[in-house]
Amino acid sequence: MPDAADPAPMNAPSRRKFRREGEERRRQDLIEATLDCVAEYGLQGATLRTIALRAGVTAGLIRHYFPGKEELLQEAYSALVGRMTEQAKAALVMGDASPRQRLAAFVTANLNAPIIDARVFSLWATFLGRANADLTLAHAHREGYLGFRNEVEAVVAEVLAAEQRRPDASQLRHHAIAINAIIDGLWIEGCLAGEMFSPGELAAIGIKAVEAELGLAPLEHDPEK
Repeated sequence: MPDAADPAPMNAPSRRKFRREGEERRRQDLIEATLDCVAEYGLQGATLRTIALRAGVTAGLIRHYFPGKEELLQEAYSALVGRMTEQAKAALVMGDASPRQRLAAFVTANLNAPIIDARVFSLWATFLGRANADLTLAHAHREGYLGFRNEVEAVVAEVLAAEQRRPDASQLRHHAIAINAIIDGLWIEGCLAGEMFSPGELAAIGIKAVEAELGLAPLEHDPEK
């Protein structure tokens, strides 16, 4: 690919120590190096040469794992979005918690570090800005969005079942779209201006908005509702 021979930027990243580990580990190293380079140099500046230098390998070795730069960028974006979804899902593992408590934990996880993070937002916005002109990135974005929305639908179905409500597929889809929009909006605010909000403020607003979307009655023991 042409950019493999491009000279690295003058402030090129230092070479990571090469680690003789498994195929999957090296593949992950290349993805992490790609995210690092995109964060520092943008999509155009993140050439195969620069990424290889950051990962501590040759540009030719990258092609052993990825056909080219576009496929590597797609994998990097998928990894970025997938990581955020997995971090939010981890909050659902709560022992004897009720579905409603699990929903609150899920919303809270999405509106706190490490998901709320200026670097993560910058990477997300950089990739998304090119998605309309890049079919591989557009596909990665669509898959990431649908994957997160499916998680939201599953949690919402549990909550409504506990409320003795049986929404159909169309209603679940509607709720998931709305809740995704609520979380996304607050997430962007937190990433761009986190210092403007008190600890837990965005999460509290998010939980209240999500519960209102689902038509849940305020909990009697919660004085703020």
